[in-house]
Amino acid sequence: MRRTRILTAVLALAAGLLVGSPSALAANAPRATLAADTYTWHNARIDGGGFVPGVVFNRKEKNLAYARTDIGGAYRWQESTKTWTPLLDSVGWDDWGHTGVVSLASDSVDPDKVYAAVGTYTNSWDPTNGAVLRSADRGGSWQKTDLPFKLGGNMPGRGMGERLAVDPNKDSVLYLGAPSGKGLWRSTDSGVTWSQVANFPNVGNYVQDPTDTSGYASDNQGIVWVTFDESTGTAGSATKTIYVGVADQANAVYRSTDAGATWSRVAGQPTGYLAHKGVLDAVNGYLYIAYSDKGGPYDGGKGQLWRYATATGTWTNISPVAEADSYYGFSGLTVDRQHPGTVMATAYSSWWPDTQIFRSTDSGGTWTKAWDYTSYPNRANRYTMDVSSSPWLTFGANPSPPEQAPKLGWMTESLEIDPFDSNRMMYGTGATLYGTENLTNWDSGGQFTVKPMVRGLEETAVNDLAAPPSGGAQLLSALGDIGGFRHTDLAQVPSMMFTSPTFTTTTSLDFAETNPNTVVRVGNADSGAHIAFSTDNGANWFAGTDPAGVSGGGTVAAAANGSRFVWSPAGAGVQYATGFGSSWAASSGIPAGAIVESDRADAKAFYGFKSGHFYVSSDGGATFTTSTAAGLPAGDSVRFKALPGTKGDIWLAGGASDGAYGLWHSTDGGATFTKLANVDQADTIGFGKAATGASYQTLYTSAKIGGVRGIFRSTDKGATWTRINDDAHQWGWTGAAITGDPRIYGRVYVSTNGRGVVYGDSSDAGDGGSGGSGGTDPTPTGACTVTYKITNQWAGGFQADVQLTNTGSTVWNGWSLGWSFADGQQIGQLWNADYTQSGATVTAKNVSWNGTVAAGSSVGFGFTGSWSGVNTKPGAFKVGDQNCTVA
Repeated sequence: MRRTRILTAVLALAAGLLVGSPSALAANAPRATLAADTYTWHNARIDGGGFVPGVVFNRKEKNLAYARTDIGGAYRWQESTKTWTPLLDSVGWDDWGHTGVVSLASDSVDPDKVYAAVGTYTNSWDPTNGAVLRSADRGGSWQKTDLPFKLGGNMPGRGMGERLAVDPNKDSVLYLGAPSGKGLWRSTDSGVTWSQVANFPNVGNYVQDPTDTSGYASDNQGIVWVTFDESTGTAGSATKTIYVGVADQANAVYRSTDAGATWSRVAGQPTGYLAHKGVLDAVNGYLYIAYSDKGGPYDGGKGQLWRYATATGTWTNISPVAEADSYYGFSGLTVDRQHPGTVMATAYSSWWPDTQIFRSTDSGGTWTKAWDYTSYPNRANRYTMDVSSSPWLTFGANPSPPEQAPKLGWMTESLEIDPFDSNRMMYGTGATLYGTENLTNWDSGGQFTVKPMVRGLEETAVNDLAAPPSGGAQLLSALGDIGGFRHTDLAQVPSMMFTSPTFTTTTSLDFAETNPNTVVRVGNADSGAHIAFSTDNGANWFAGTDPAGVSGGGTVAAAANGSRFVWSPAGAGVQYATGFGSSWAASSGIPAGAIVESDRADAKAFYGFKSGHFYVSSDGGATFTTSTAAGLPAGDSVRFKALPGTKGDIWLAGGASDGAYGLWHSTDGGATFTKLANVDQADTIGFGKAATGASYQTLYTSAKIGGVRGIFRSTDKGATWTRINDDAHQWGWTGAAITGDPRIYGRVYVSTNGRGVVYGDSSDAGDGGSGGSGGTDPTPTGACTVTYKITNQWAGGFQADVQLTNTGSTVWNGWSLGWSFADGQQIGQLWNADYTQSGATVTAKNVSWNGTVAAGSSVGFGFTGSWSGVNTKPGAFKVGDQNCTVA
């Protein structure tokens, strides 16, 4: 499910793109000396779409939870809205690898503190070392300590853990398990400095595939978890007993009984397996360990569950099935802190017919399953699945028993019962994060309900984007792992990904500029065609025919009027076809693997690029000639597009830091190109609606301009540029695709490698007020009540939740809440609403998905801010011109 997510970053690295930006997390990072515009940023909702290998609940404060992803950052749970807030959008271009989170730790002594161990790959694919990020405001802002080794948030074994842990008695002490033979590390100053625990006896030795020359599968998976026995310490003194899991099938568990001064292998432990998780029940004195024969998250054919009695040293095999009957490993593991005898575990690598979840209420003495066979192949489930909020999770499948759609899950390496609520459980899969809020129905013989608990957590890798000028589709996306979507409403989750055929990964898509109902996409597939067509604006699809030798999607281009197509697939040379690809012919004069695009005005004109050379066809892709244009990037890390409506107007972005790198423009169909002197580096190019009075469409690019990396806009053909993102909104690597919206001035769609499709709307009324949100501020009428609650406060900072209730008799279709601070407070980050602040005055407005508030219903948002001296709560609020009651 997640294999293809490796490739986006790898291809970018091989192309030499990832260079030249300021540090994402540095407080004093330089800012662009360019014009700036205020943008509001959102995700085109998909909800999930990737692997969630870790969920962490704080053990002291109710409803405080975090989730980590392998390439898409970290998130904090927002209980009032049941959504996730992204915490690492500030990671910038240079440090793109720090969007991979290998471990999270929430401080149970001081819940304001949270830590993240970040880094995506331990081999050459990631050019930077790992780091430990620390936050004193729940991830609202971060400080960073760079490590002298790499971490692997997207490496084999990433579902094991947690590798990072805070001492529950003395929270200045943290431990980190490192991969690659780097051992166990410790900090005694709350994560500011780190040193290796020199006397820890085992750095691990397990590798997935020693023959892998890339270094990906051949890396030592190292130290994989750290667990404290909190009963062996008192507040303010270091916990004495610490258990550590090591990727070594013969020596998997080690212990210290003197606060880390000395370590020894735990006697009597099972061998032949890797210890994926170690969870300690200090009340009953049991350490539970989930074992698998492999590191995961994809592999694992055998496993066991064991219980270790910490007082007596007795090991007990508590596996819910006999080893001979298992075809999977165990990984997800959790204890109900309200009822510590209740233990749950997952068969994480049971791909078919489904994952399995096991539950025991007697400390592993006996077990029940989430589902059982009645008479094969029929199943009886203890649960019901409700995926109405993310209907695509069925994958459009209609499987035969014993498979079901949607599946209970796969790659289920994270499983956590809320320590304050025995009814709530969350678990991650390869595609989403599921949860339930009536879990104890399991024990009473009823069914518990499993639903996606993933809203706000967007984790797709984006390969291509297209925004048609007409038709029902606002946006078409080409995605890794789940193919892609047609968004008719950016605020709603589409009902299904592209199907008929379904690609594991869509690599490229295009529409006919003058006939946007005609759409084509290409991608990777386990079997069948690698190309598909639509004649209704991407709503429905049918498969084309592959030429001989095709092994992958490559790039594809549709003629301006949809009459023909040019395709450059993997495994075969460039091809062209009239009609919908029932028959293909080889193009001449252009090398295999070239990137192809179409002219957006001339249906016979197509273009290509490969290894520094630009290629032009004027006969519908049958023959190409090599342009004499010189000085273009020598490598293949290039994206180019032709301007809609104008023949031969082409923009080309790309390059590498050791050669030509920037943005080029041609007005003669690629015969010549002029490099823009005011662009240092550029990696994408896209077009959107022209500004009012402008004679040329708006340009958008992910680039380095004026020495600063960012997302930029130009309304004057590249003469001047405006940075439209900011240091808080960088999203790591954004070099795959970008496009403006041809219907809404200022709107831009940005690809990310793990944070989904991000889109921004401008505060600049550059279209005379007809673009942007498309209307005036909402002014609902009727009574309203506001609850303003400071949920946390620390020196210089605070967090607050605001709940707005419609106490009138009519529905609100949009809202705007205003108030003033009395003591100079300033908002730093606000979620689940858009806001502006001028001096003391704040206005918070609905976002696209929470504008409708029925009579008697409420809407909530939260923010972090700064204060000095006094932090008085606002005493008055208004919705439009209506004064609200302050609760």
